[in-house]
Amino acid sequence: MRQQVRTGFYTAFLGLVKSLEAVGCDIRINDFAAARRRPGYPIGLAGYPTVISKVDLPNPVILGPGDPGLPPAAARTIQDPRFKKIIQPSDWISDIYVPLCGDKVLTWFAGIDTGDWPDYANEPKTVDFIVYDKIRWNRDTQVPAVLDRVTRRLTQDGRSFTVLRYGAHHHSEFKAALKKSKALIFLCEHETQGLAYQEALSANIPVLAWDEGKMIDPVLHPYLLENTEVSSVPYFSDACGRRFKIDQFESVYEAFWRLLGTFQPRKYVEDTLSLPKAGEIYLKAYAELARR
Repeated sequence: MRQQVRTGFYTAFLGLVKSLEAVGCDIRINDFAAARRRPGYPIGLAGYPTVISKVDLPNPVILGPGDPGLPPAAARTIQDPRFKKIIQPSDWISDIYVPLCGDKVLTWFAGIDTGDWPDYANEPKTVDFIVYDKIRWNRDTQVPAVLDRVTRRLTQDGRSFTVLRYGAHHHSEFKAALKKSKALIFLCEHETQGLAYQEALSANIPVLAWDEGKMIDPVLHPYLLENTEVSSVPYFSDACGRRFKIDQFESVYEAFWRLLGTFQPRKYVEDTLSLPKAGEIYLKAYAELARR
């Protein structure tokens, strides 16, 4: 099995760098000497708790993108007065951290490089669907209930498709599949951002997304608020495609297929998720810290 070579966190970090460059920033990566010379100058700190705990710089910190730990651990981390902001990539996951982390939570998404994920809408299409399998929990029951139900209907209708499983493909394979496919079916319980489906949107590939709106992760579930709207596609509109609950799959799929030529997913990314948009959000938070 071939493995992905980039984690979501590393891709988000690269997105941060590109986003800030897109709004004209000069980026220094791991320039500890420069940070120590300017102890009042804010820094971004990205990574995992084991790395974060080893950084002893005195500067004000925007923490993320990365893994701050569960809400109690994140709350302990930001008791350190250096930590001014803690990044979460979408509103629903931010909502889970706000009760313990308060106004230090900053919702910021990793910008999508529309140049790296260009418009493939007019490329020759030989495949109807990519079925992107990112089912992470209870696969023994959910693969038959969701993935097999989807592929069975596609087969019944004579639609051609390629199944890509998360973690078992390279970015180059995903790009090649997008280039020759008409649409993507995205199967995942929930996503804090969802870079793969957003890269498809950037490539102007409409997305049909399984979205039950339920928290499945047993580790995060205890921190779920009653009104939190969990989603597999937290950045999405009707311009991108359609969402479905599995018991509605057949009817939504049929409508999606009829409307296939009417969606404008790339425009949504350009207006909402582009590198400059992400850069502006981060830079605004950074500038506020610099003025304090």
